[in-house]
Amino acid sequence: MSQRISIIDVGIDTTSYVDICDRITLLAQQNQSSYIVAANVHVVMTAYWNRAYRQVLANAEIVTPDGMPLVWGLRSLGVKDQQRVYGPDLMLALCDRAAQENISIYLFGATVETLHKLERNLKSRFPDLAIAGKHAPPYFEINDPNFESQLTEDMQLIAKSGAKVVFIALGCPKQEFWMSHAHHRLDAVMIGVGAAFDFHSGKISQAPRWMMAIGLEWLYRFSQEPARLWERYLINNPCFVILFCLQHLRRIFQASKR
Repeated sequence: MSQRISIIDVGIDTTSYVDICDRITLLAQQNQSSYIVAANVHVVMTAYWNRAYRQVLANAEIVTPDGMPLVWGLRSLGVKDQQRVYGPDLMLALCDRAAQENISIYLFGATVETLHKLERNLKSRFPDLAIAGKHAPPYFEINDPNFESQLTEDMQLIAKSGAKVVFIALGCPKQEFWMSHAHHRLDAVMIGVGAAFDFHSGKISQAPRWMMAIGLEWLYRFSQEPARLWERYLINNPCFVILFCLQHLRRIFQASKR
């Protein structure tokens, strides 16, 4: 049974690929509107600085430990067997389950070219997967005056497709805000998967597994896109380490007083 544990005031679920696939399958079959967040250090730190975003995460059905620092954090807080639940791998696991259970999916985000390649690759890997539709929305910001009307159009498009699971690739924090706005209005399970579309379409290469295992995926991605990712990694990562160490020290101090 999973539980939600606070890491720097953000609840992270102690879950696994099998547990999430089981829960999403049930939610999809019951037409339950819900959303799943794959949390890494960037997500947690964005929530730390942004109260509205922190509330979005609090309302999520599941918040997975997507990054190794969060896995290590959960282990240090007593969840000794916690493993990483990596967004791009979760997407593949869910596609496999959806193909088995005859659950249709929808691909939302990225570019038209990326979606075309992604659909081709997914159908090659999962021949029985039902891809109900795909859409690359034009660039937008959540605070745009026309966001609500565009959201309504997008939800109508997805609802018309009949998809039960929607993969959202808009990047953090946009994809989580989008899912939050669509929550209880779109009868589907929404999963924010960030760069997974770029990875599985072949647009961007993933870090080697050995780098992922020791928490150096950020370094590999930073080397690929330094201009875009420098702030995320060179500011957020050290801040996360400091804040989590303070949280851990407070926990030790409080335990010693009992």
